[in-house]
Amino acid sequence: MSKTGSVEERDLVNKLWNSGFAAMRAPASGGATKRPLPDVLAGNGKLYLAIEVKSTRQDHIYIDNEKITNLKKFSEIFGATPYIGAKFIRKPWRFIKLEDLHVTRSNNYRVNTDLAFSKGLDFEEIIGESTQTKLI
Repeated sequence: MSKTGSVEERDLVNKLWNSGFAAMRAPASGGATKRPLPDVLAGNGKLYLAIEVKSTRQDHIYIDNEKITNLKKFSEIFGATPYIGAKFIRKPWRFIKLEDLHVTRSNNYRVNTDLAFSKGLDFEEIIGESTQTKLI
């Protein structure tokens, strides 16, 4: 994992704690185990989140099919809502539902800034504190 990725994960965990969630980085994510663990796991007794964190300085992020499959599997077992947490440097967090991800020709996934900011949710939305209205 890159330094930037772990910094972004810690930032997200702190934001979640500050919003009344217990949250942790999964220390075994990124290949240290064969188990399907998300990067960040959080819950507050009512809402449970499993988040695969991706950060970039570019305008797009690619995600391996296996990571999405594992995130789905973990979330189903745990009872969490799965998201891709996209942090485009110098822009606010966006959280994308798995069904909104763009599937590439090689059957992997891509998120670009247009998708993240048109279909993605902001932090307050994923923690249940606001509902954003989107223009169609």
